Amino acid sequence: MLSLLGEPFEWIQVDSTKGETRTPEFLARNPNGKIPLLESDDGRYLPESNAILCYLAEGTEFLPVERWARAEVLQWMFWDQYSHEPYVATARAILYYQKNPADPSLPQKTERGYQALALMERHLSQHEFFVCERYTVADIALYAYTHVAHQGGFDLGRFTALQAWFGRVMAHPRHVPMLA
Repeated sequence: MLSLLGEPFEWIQVDSTKGETRTPEFLARNPNGKIPLLESDDGRYLPESNAILCYLAEGTEFLPVERWARAEVLQWMFWDQYSHEPYVATARAILYYQKNPADPSLPQKTERGYQALALMERHLSQHEFFVCERYTVADIALYAYTHVAHQGGFDLGRFTALQAWFGRVMAHPRHVPMLA
């Protein structure tokens, strides 16, 4: 979001696989011991990716001011955290990072991930973006794990509306690809 807005920032790499989010110094900033974590100019810390997105997008074109539209953005972002990410992102972590195709939870993650992708496909078959027919933080949040879902074993080729949405997201004039 900071790159999208053209705001200067310093990226600090923290490797959770090496226990770097479990050090006393990190836990003092985020007791949950997770990333991402935003440090504000005044020294406050804000964890949780979607909270960070909303905070940074406040007052910009990426977070609607109109009450109903904002609620729809939040609805998609809450859905992302509860019904999308636990399946699509977790399957990706199991296969892409842990390289563990025998993980017993993978079939359930895959099934629920396909349910989430199918819901997105249905919505996007009738809409250009998730809310307001324009690019918002809901799209940013959902794009993150969806466009790399193939790394979790998901066949994205069968989701044509989703593929078209990927193109629209990437065509945004200030699109920023995910870091490697």
